[in-house]
Amino acid sequence: MLDQTSSQIPQPAEAAEVLIHARGLSKTHGSVQAVRGIDLDVLRGESFGFLGPNGAGKSSTMKMISCTSPPSGGTLRILGHDPVEYGSAIRAHLGVCPQEDSLDTEITVEENLTVYARYFGIGRKAAKVKADELLDFVHLGDKRKVKVEALSGGMKRRLTIARSLINDPDILLLDEPTTGLDPQARHVLWDRLYRLRQLGVTLVLTTHYMDEAEQLCDRLVVMDNGVFVAEGSPRQLIERHATREVAELRFPPGDHRAVAERLSDLCERVEVLPDRLLLYVDRGEETLRAVSDRGVHPVGSLVRRASLEDVFLHLTGRSLVE
Repeated sequence: MLDQTSSQIPQPAEAAEVLIHARGLSKTHGSVQAVRGIDLDVLRGESFGFLGPNGAGKSSTMKMISCTSPPSGGTLRILGHDPVEYGSAIRAHLGVCPQEDSLDTEITVEENLTVYARYFGIGRKAAKVKADELLDFVHLGDKRKVKVEALSGGMKRRLTIARSLINDPDILLLDEPTTGLDPQARHVLWDRLYRLRQLGVTLVLTTHYMDEAEQLCDRLVVMDNGVFVAEGSPRQLIERHATREVAELRFPPGDHRAVAERLSDLCERVEVLPDRLLLYVDRGEETLRAVSDRGVHPVGSLVRRASLEDVFLHLTGRSLVE
């Protein structure tokens, strides 16, 4: 039997490409069932995402995958093995980038990597070489001797990702990787994560940014109330749960619901918002002409491609979950 303190995971007879396997996986916190019997397979080299509102069960699922919270029921295998029995060994093959940076601000950028490397039994010389490689990868080579407290938020996130790669993980877990960053910093971080995908690193991430999910994820699940309500690539989800285009119509306050009833037969689905109507259609410009032919004249209109955000809000609702 594997020593719990060992980082060596016994390999199955046939090398499986499925790195994360779950069937009927559940997690209960007291009387609250946070995860309700989900099935999941994440393949080697895949970038897999969890989308969902607050309280959907994303964090509970990520904690089980990271071997820091045991399942309450069902089956979970990480790298082919039970995380309850082989938790320490599995964690040695994971990289974890938490939502909140946990860097040591009193030491330098380089020292944050070399000190962290010791937790994985990496020697001082090898840690220095690896730190140099990773700092170059995240474009922080010129900051290696700078204390962390002097870094911008975007630099800290890149350093956190560099630190999570110090052990050459088989799976990199990212919890809201770009939360709080400005658009420029987000795009720099996306570029680094895209490079990791090209290098074959398996990414598992949670995010509230729909554009981020579309950019980074090969496949994702929309999670709500502890279950998966949809699964597929970003494009597949849009094709299945939205139309090709969305016509947005704006009217004076108070008119939207009455107008929606007059136009509902022109679209697959109509959504009434406080400031506009959303008509889900395949040909937006034709729909606008049909609206005009009925003597309905919005004060403003536009046609856009349907997005992952349309899918997300359709499946999980627009109500704020605290």
